[in-house]
Amino acid sequence: MPVWELILIGIGLSMDAFAVGMTDGMAEPRMKPVKIFLIAGAFALFQFLMPVVGYYFGYLFSDIVEKFAPWISFALLAFIGGKMIFDFVKENVQRRRESGTGTEETPRKLGVLTLLIQAVATSVDAFAVGVTFLAAETAEGLPMHVVLCALVIGGITFSLSAPAVLIGKKAGNKLSDKAELIGGLILVGIGLKILIEALV
Repeated sequence: MPVWELILIGIGLSMDAFAVGMTDGMAEPRMKPVKIFLIAGAFALFQFLMPVVGYYFGYLFSDIVEKFAPWISFALLAFIGGKMIFDFVKENVQRRRESGTGTEETPRKLGVLTLLIQAVATSVDAFAVGVTFLAAETAEGLPMHVVLCALVIGGITFSLSAPAVLIGKKAGNKLSDKAELIGGLILVGIGLKILIEALV
């Protein structure tokens, strides 16, 4: 496996994290820089860990992962996105009852548990890549040790996720009170995309 192929794998794996990072920025436009790096770091950490776990334990769980990974990712992202949509509708109904308008925005912050669920959901595919690394090492060899390969993937994910959150923040400021709804719809859409790609 050449280095350029590893880089393309890293970019491909990080696309879901990129999109989810944007929704996080949209949902919390007043997010501090430290939190942006925390989000990108969480995505990068799991994108690093999953290939290593897949490489060393791949043969034990590869069949289960290949069969259920898309469903797991869909369920986690649909749950988070659905909750965002539900909270948006609930808060708008409540605001209209209290003030007669739906324009006032309630600040929302991304919690640690939600971030962990997002990180797991966007990195399940990386486990299967770890199994692929094991097969590639046997057939043609890896460009470097599997841990270094995983570090490349994690580094790419971090370098793409941090700007994604910033882009989401800018969009969130412009979209104002609609950001949470749009973010929820995007998360559900990403989950559906993962599931449909696997089924097709």
